[in-house]
Amino acid sequence: MYPVKRRGVSRNLGYRRRIQKNADVSIKEDGLEEGRQEGRQEGRQEAKLEAIPRLLALGLSVEQVAVALDLTVAQVEQAAQN
Repeated sequence: MYPVKRRGVSRNLGYRRRIQKNADVSIKEDGLEEGRQEGRQEGRQEAKLEAIPRLLALGLSVEQVAVALDLTVAQVEQAAQN
């Protein structure tokens, strides 16, 4: 009688472990994807800030640069000073 019960318990534990392992992998993958998205966003922002001096050198106004790059005027002015 006991061996049957133990097998059932061990099957349940194995199933639970697989579920937990899958959940752990899923959480890790979600974290990695979130990190990639944040990295891409930071890269886009950095590219915009690097473009500001070139656009201003072409004769665009601070306001025009802000609109073109979807930034605030304050962000453009700050980047222009650096």
